[in-house]
Amino acid sequence: MSIVYDLVIHNINLATINDSDDSYGVIKNAGICIKDGKIAKIIPNITEAAGELETEEAIDGQGKWMTPGLIDCHTHLVYGGNRANEFEMRLEGASYEEIAKAGGGIVSTVKATRETGKKELFNLAAKRLSYLIDEGVTTVEIKSGYGLDLETEQKMLEIAKELEDFSPVEVSKTFLGAHAVPVEYKDKADDYIELVCETMMPVLAEKGLIDCVDAFCEGIGFSEAQTRRVFEKAKSLDLPVKLHAEQLSDLGGSRLACEFDAWSVDHLEFLNPEDVAKLKEKDVVATLLPGAFYFLSETKLPPIEALRQQQVPIAIATDSNPGSSPCLSLLLVMNMAATFFKLTPLEALKGTTINAAKALNRDDRVGSIEEGKQADLVIWDIDSPAELVYRIGGNPCKTVIKNGEVVLSR
Repeated sequence: MSIVYDLVIHNINLATINDSDDSYGVIKNAGICIKDGKIAKIIPNITEAAGELETEEAIDGQGKWMTPGLIDCHTHLVYGGNRANEFEMRLEGASYEEIAKAGGGIVSTVKATRETGKKELFNLAAKRLSYLIDEGVTTVEIKSGYGLDLETEQKMLEIAKELEDFSPVEVSKTFLGAHAVPVEYKDKADDYIELVCETMMPVLAEKGLIDCVDAFCEGIGFSEAQTRRVFEKAKSLDLPVKLHAEQLSDLGGSRLACEFDAWSVDHLEFLNPEDVAKLKEKDVVATLLPGAFYFLSETKLPPIEALRQQQVPIAIATDSNPGSSPCLSLLLVMNMAATFFKLTPLEALKGTTINAAKALNRDDRVGSIEEGKQADLVIWDIDSPAELVYRIGGNPCKTVIKNGEVVLSR
């Protein structure tokens, strides 16, 4: 008996982004057959087989291109207020110290997030998320870290869960309690880490609000010893980890993350090339955040060539946040990765698909166009896959499909 598919997309060119192939994995004039939210069959020459297929719905791809749904694997989408005034102050010559003394910096975002009601925070985050969906994002990671107390951290993670429930995306929820020291714990960072480890993390884990645990291991964040304590607690609760590491200095955060089999280490401008082999050995993804590099006018480049030589998977993300990367365009970040970090268009596209999926430990079901994987797909009005990285501005996204359902069409 023949299969009746839920949806067949034909007359489409595929960039499958097969992980084992050093190419876009192009299949011309293809067909995608979807059943029960998954890719049931890929047909290389759909014109010869079209008459044999039974389907509830069909879409003519009109010779356009299809990629896997894009994945933004590092964001801070839930927060109150914004810091446009600080951006203006900085451009007028104010130093970060002067801005901080005026009540700016992360302190201002924590204050605003604590004071903003849950409904308004949800609406603000949903609006930001809508920009990502509009450009073909079907999976996103959302961190806490602007509450720095149990009540607000829980509020942020609950909103991340609700965004998954009420919008057409898959959300990975990351607990970033060790983001900064709140004002009430000034000069008492160890006491704050105690709160993170012995109160916040266990409670939030018990509520099922944590998919992964993150920390900011940096001179202006937390030390290697403090980060180790966070990771040890995460391990005791059977929670995976990832890490903000080597953004401003080399504190050895990447080495520590490898000890705990982290999903990814993120930023990495100051990553010691000698530590790259450890990332490969432990299968840890290197997530690059060119939006922050651009916005902060940084000049120190991550060790791209060392990552290439060791064949470490490179992911790319927006790092969308109010202070260092107020960016809501993954397409723009792909272009930045090419222009600033000299990634190839293929590397940039892999960085927002299969490698981003690895950074969220979801590459078994999303990140590439393969039979058996989720039907998370995007149709683009482009002439070649490289055009997604080449463009600056404009949005060629025409159709977004999540779990086999069309969630955006224009």
